[in-house]
Amino acid sequence: MQITYPTFIRSVRAVDALIIAFTAALSVVAVLFVPQASVWKLVVPMNIGFWIIIIFLAFASNEPDFRLLRILHDWYPVAAIFLVFKEVYVVIQTLGRVDIDTALVNLDRAIFGTDPTVWISRFSSPLLTEILQIAYVSYYLLMITLAAELYLRKDYDRFTYGIFAFTYGFMLSYLGYIAFPAVGPRFTLHAFNSIEKELPGLYITDILRQFINAGESIPNDVANPIAVAQRDAFPSGHTQMVLMVMYFASKYRLKSRNVLYVMGTLLIISTVYLRYHYVFDLIGGVVFMAFTVWTAPMLYKGWERLRVRLLGGADLKSKPISGELG
Repeated sequence: MQITYPTFIRSVRAVDALIIAFTAALSVVAVLFVPQASVWKLVVPMNIGFWIIIIFLAFASNEPDFRLLRILHDWYPVAAIFLVFKEVYVVIQTLGRVDIDTALVNLDRAIFGTDPTVWISRFSSPLLTEILQIAYVSYYLLMITLAAELYLRKDYDRFTYGIFAFTYGFMLSYLGYIAFPAVGPRFTLHAFNSIEKELPGLYITDILRQFINAGESIPNDVANPIAVAQRDAFPSGHTQMVLMVMYFASKYRLKSRNVLYVMGTLLIISTVYLRYHYVFDLIGGVVFMAFTVWTAPMLYKGWERLRVRLLGGADLKSKPISGELG
């Protein structure tokens, strides 16, 4: 595999550049602002290794004999999103910033005159809890369903842009978590260890809760769960990303759009019902979604124009999306 400057420019997609830029910025934050040297000594080498893998996959995607690596290059952001999420967790936990939950509680009370998670509990039932817990866990699956439909119908332009837009949306939400750390009402307005008794499900609710807790770095039976919990309440990334799923499902007229609408709506309701979010988090998610959808096309097409310019006007193997990305 011969690597040349034009090959490098042609190979690195907008999503590759985005992930490299975000993790580079995270490395700088770790070095400059995290007091524990052990953190940046972990974060920086890990990110360098990550960049090497990304660039290797980008190069390999141009080789006709490496079909599997091309597929990995198409889909690796799905895993990268979660890995960066955990890296953000490490950085937030060591920055020592004060949680803003009190402000979020007060904003909810100012808007609604009550605590929405307390108010909505009057409608709880084991069946409803089970349905909404399943909907909440379907978060990543909804995005993968959208991307998979585009991929299977070989709509690669929209798939490539969609992967970029969702990755960009996640990175923006991560910036929100760093700027506005908060743990959510299941810790502040309710007793975390009493949720299983107060909101019982039917068959798999408890298993799904434990799965979510593990994803947010909360081990079973930990003595002080709030101390180790991921600071990811504001903005509601679930609301932000699911609204994006529903937006693209409608824009691209996907066959799965009606299922995505129903599951997406249930998921947004579940964020408050299951006590993961304040309603103001959802408002933040709407704002972040609108900003993502507004700015993503400009960034994406800007990267494509830069690639063409650096290639001296040469055609790209994968032509840039033009117009309204639709």
